[in-house]
Amino acid sequence: MKVRSQQANKVNVITLGCSKNIVDSEVLMGQLRANQFEVTHEADKSDANIVIINTCGFIDNAKQESIDTILRYADEKEAGKLQKLYVTGCLSQRYKDDLEVEIPQVDAYFGTLELPQLMKTLEADYKHELVGERLLTTPQHYAYFKIAEGCNRPCSFCAIPLMRGKHVDRPIEDLVRDAKRLASMGTKELILIAQDLTYYGLQAYGERKLADLLRHLSDVEGIEWIRMQYAYPSQFPLDALDVMNERANICKYLDMPLQHVSDNMLKTMRRGISRRRTIELVDTIRQRVPNIALRTTLIAGHPGETQQDFEDLYDFVEQTRFDRLGIFTYSHEDNTHSFTLPDDVPADVKQDRADQIMELQQGISMELNEQKVGQTYKVLFDRKESGYFVGRTEFDSPEVDNEVLVPATKNTFVRLGDFANVKINEASDFDLYGQLVS
Repeated sequence: MKVRSQQANKVNVITLGCSKNIVDSEVLMGQLRANQFEVTHEADKSDANIVIINTCGFIDNAKQESIDTILRYADEKEAGKLQKLYVTGCLSQRYKDDLEVEIPQVDAYFGTLELPQLMKTLEADYKHELVGERLLTTPQHYAYFKIAEGCNRPCSFCAIPLMRGKHVDRPIEDLVRDAKRLASMGTKELILIAQDLTYYGLQAYGERKLADLLRHLSDVEGIEWIRMQYAYPSQFPLDALDVMNERANICKYLDMPLQHVSDNMLKTMRRGISRRRTIELVDTIRQRVPNIALRTTLIAGHPGETQQDFEDLYDFVEQTRFDRLGIFTYSHEDNTHSFTLPDDVPADVKQDRADQIMELQQGISMELNEQKVGQTYKVLFDRKESGYFVGRTEFDSPEVDNEVLVPATKNTFVRLGDFANVKINEASDFDLYGQLVS
């Protein structure tokens, strides 16, 4: 058995990027704690002697943020404020050789699947019996819940398969066990994530099993909301919608990144779906779950995007009226298929197109929110901030969607992590305001 130095080691874990990285950091922190490390997450107080940065390498802005963060802590190490600096995650997976040359102050770089090697470098045991256990960085009442790793989709613009590998399912029994453990710790909401939720089951069981997984998780006592994020549109398993209708604790919410709608762009992006089938799918989902909240993400300025392609996308957003929407400007990522194409849409045009879509969505969101005034919703409260208790309805995911704000007066009591009924009395573009009702 390895024995560490008598000096107490304190590790500060820094997480950059998406919710999948958050889960990876939480698993890492669980392993560290089991090895008697004192561990913090993004601590303001700089008293850790070891820093581990979990990086993102998805698009240019994320890569730059990761590099800037590494450089910041490399400077602290050179100044004697740190003993050890390690880097893991997607950027490290993708650019390890370059990073080792460019930022040699880092003691070691690790890929996305090299947690055992990282633990060994820390002279700690990787405890296989802890697989699935985590030290949550989110409020205790909700947790991101990764059901699979990697991706088999051939999207031309995406570097995720380069960093995360092929799709690998986690078995249903393991996921149910983890859900029960989280529920016993006070978690009430599971936010299902993967690179592609709708592919779930094909690797492990030879058929799509998302609906079966939802039923099993829905049966876990204490889990009151189950939310689906990152659902790929092509070959969408419609039986998952039946479970959404059957089970009260499956949120009527779906995050389905469409990326574009013109046939020209969908073909170039290798999305495996056409404009007609995309529109039919959205219509089918809304028919089968009439009050569902649909969230999507789009890309502006992919190579070959013409003004007509953009106008088709704009018209689609205007007509479809998504409840939630985000849009990215295209990032030219090396080693992807799109990188072989000329990045022929100027940066200012990309940004202008993205801004036009978001301005359109702002008006749609305002109109949809105004329709909620006078209605009462079940709200899960996440935090208290700037004189308000801040929560969400089942139609909203943390960090990215609308919030419900209730004034924190001396006569208003809300326990964070609990549900309460709120009557909406005012709406803004992306938020709702209300008061508690019994």
